[in-house]
Amino acid sequence: GWQVSMKSGSLSYILPCNRLPVQLMSQVRVYTSNGQKKDLGSEDTNGSARGETLHKVETGRQDTTNAGQKQSSPKQPIQVKVKAVLKKREYGPKYTQNNFITGVRAINEFCLKSSDLDQLRKIKRRSPHDDTETFTVYLRSDVEAKSLEVWGSPEALARERKRRKEAEIKYRENLFRNQRLLWEYKEFFGNTKPRSSTAAMFFKGPGKVVMVAICINGLNFFFKLLAWVYTGSASMFSEAIHSLADTCNQALLALGISQSARTPDPSHPYGFTNMRYIASLISGVGIFMMGAGLSWYHGIMGLLHPHPVESLLWAYCILAGSLVSEGATLLVAINEIRRSARAKGLSFYQYVVQSRDPSTNVVLLEDAAAVLSVAVAATCMGLTSLTGNPYYDSVGSLGVGTLLGTVSAFLIYTNTEALLGRSIEPEQLQRLTELLESDPVVRAIHDVKATDMGMSKVRFKAEVDFDGRVVTRSYLEKQDIEQLLQEIQQVKTLEELEAFMLKHGDNIIDTLGAEVDRLEKDLKQRNPDVRHVDLEIL
Repeated sequence: GWQVSMKSGSLSYILPCNRLPVQLMSQVRVYTSNGQKKDLGSEDTNGSARGETLHKVETGRQDTTNAGQKQSSPKQPIQVKVKAVLKKREYGPKYTQNNFITGVRAINEFCLKSSDLDQLRKIKRRSPHDDTETFTVYLRSDVEAKSLEVWGSPEALARERKRRKEAEIKYRENLFRNQRLLWEYKEFFGNTKPRSSTAAMFFKGPGKVVMVAICINGLNFFFKLLAWVYTGSASMFSEAIHSLADTCNQALLALGISQSARTPDPSHPYGFTNMRYIASLISGVGIFMMGAGLSWYHGIMGLLHPHPVESLLWAYCILAGSLVSEGATLLVAINEIRRSARAKGLSFYQYVVQSRDPSTNVVLLEDAAAVLSVAVAATCMGLTSLTGNPYYDSVGSLGVGTLLGTVSAFLIYTNTEALLGRSIEPEQLQRLTELLESDPVVRAIHDVKATDMGMSKVRFKAEVDFDGRVVTRSYLEKQDIEQLLQEIQQVKTLEELEAFMLKHGDNIIDTLGAEVDRLEKDLKQRNPDVRHVDLEIL
């Protein structure tokens, strides 16, 4: 049994042996049942002699004690199990050179021709886009070797890259010069370009509302200005300034609408839709500065330095015309907001407060303020006509300024909230979350965020914990199980096992990517407001 104990330094070992314990301090020896000894360490002459003497004494004692005993069974050999472990790989530059590269990047970065790529190994990869088939990629190491074969040396390749970059800069300069000449040609001979889609935006929807408001407010400003020059009324001056502020602000809204229609570019990948909110915010500040500020100033000056008011007959006529025109513009804005709110499933109040359409909101609030300010100005001018007291007219100017200040404060608040990136409604966020959680491939979701980017465009982000078993089953359903079984049975070595796992592991990752694409497509189809989806894999 386990009888013999050997000690070397401070370490002890137990081996099966039928001999008595033997302790050696500077060496390790194994004494077997047949009397043979094996050295396991360094030994010296004294230690050897001392060990042999001790062996004889102990052998005599053991023979006397066990003289009549037989060995019942033969000694069993020691079995040692060795666990095979793959050697850890060092992923250095040599490994990363085997990354994939597309044909366009290979041609641009390594100065190759399309014919140079025909001789290289082609690999089909899954496209990240739903409407695009698989595309061809190349190994980066193959492309680098081909570029050295074509150009001869890295220095020659660097010189060619530098030459092409200089040629590209020169091409851009020539292009800019040609565009400048074309613009000057159009300025001189007239622009015969057909009407663009941006111009068509001003004939429907919010663009139509803004253009109608610009025309009406411009006419109102002209006639109110004439009435103020004729009568000298402070209230009429406030009304003229109010119409001028409305005209300028709505021209700014038109600029914001045209800029928001620009297509996204590399510098602005999410587009320019926020330009409407920026224009509305500046418009609110303009109403406060030009409308409210000048009205308060003129009202205060009227109180400090009152002067008699001339005949107000023409002023009443102009105010009546302004009431009709402002009311017409207000009805156009109300109808547009009702139509848009009905399409979004919101009430009129929710649509206005959430600033879903900032341009129409500005027109609505400005025209509503204009109608109320006309009523205030007419009332105060009437009191001045009846009593002959000019203070009522100055108070009317202060009232119009206060009304404009309230409208500007509301516009500044709502547009600032929209630009800061507020969250969508909790009910809509709950529907998006339930859609993900109900999918069998999703185990759990975390850190869900949905931001309203403006103009009914939502960006959705979530961290998704995918169920690896479901993803693997989805991959196996597309495979030939019998052929896969044959591949498994042919695996005999560790290298073959590694190659098998790398092959199918890569395919399973592609399957996971396809599941992510499917979830993003479902979110966009069931919620048209969701334009950008970012799913992070946990």
